[in-house]
Amino acid sequence: MSSNDGDRLLRRMSDMERDQSFPDSEPRDAATIMLIDRAGPQAKVLLGRRHHGHKFMPGKFVFPGGRIEAHDRAMTAVSELHPDTQAKLLEKVGNPAADLARGLALAAVREMAEETGILLGVKGDEPPQTPGEIWTEFSKASIHPDLGQLHFIARAITPPRRPKRFDTRFFTADATTIAHRIEGVVGPDSELVELVWAPIEEAARFDMPTITSVVLEELAARVAAGMAHDLPVPFYFMENQKFHRELL
Repeated sequence: MSSNDGDRLLRRMSDMERDQSFPDSEPRDAATIMLIDRAGPQAKVLLGRRHHGHKFMPGKFVFPGGRIEAHDRAMTAVSELHPDTQAKLLEKVGNPAADLARGLALAAVREMAEETGILLGVKGDEPPQTPGEIWTEFSKASIHPDLGQLHFIARAITPPRRPKRFDTRFFTADATTIAHRIEGVVGPDSELVELVWAPIEEAARFDMPTITSVVLEELAARVAAGMAHDLPVPFYFMENQKFHRELL
């Protein structure tokens, strides 16, 4: 992505009106996955539409994701993160421990399973060793997460004085990493009421949070650049009421 494109995305983040009248809080570590299908002429991404009854982003199209849980760091995997990915995940963090990097990646994989019923990884002859109940579905289906297949695309911290704040890492994985599907997870009474595969350019026009549309463009640029693990990762954050975009 050119510096002009980066500046344009930064202006989009800065120009968005937002209510910053809430008590301030520390952002929680979180992760999300942008599942991508590059089998056809246009790369497509998987988006979920949130239930209209939710207080947080009702009806918006989002990527499956959520905050890291304690057991995520201890979940086993058939492969570990690429060294470049791990290094970038640990830049500009207070406690740069290796288990934080893998915990973030595993949180994204787990949240994908919980919100969509899609389990990413490799089917094994034996079930993986799981650290807690939240990973039970992977054990039942003998699916082992494959962290080497994850790419780190972007990082964004919610601005101060917002009702909920997250320090979110955006990963992507190819649709070929889908190893199992659980039926009935998405529906009218679920957190996500529908899943949609859409070309990246078309998806950016959906009703979604600004940061989601911005990261979609970052993903398109990463695809065009070849998806190498050593490509720079944009980091969006607000400081002194001004948005910044730094490269990790």
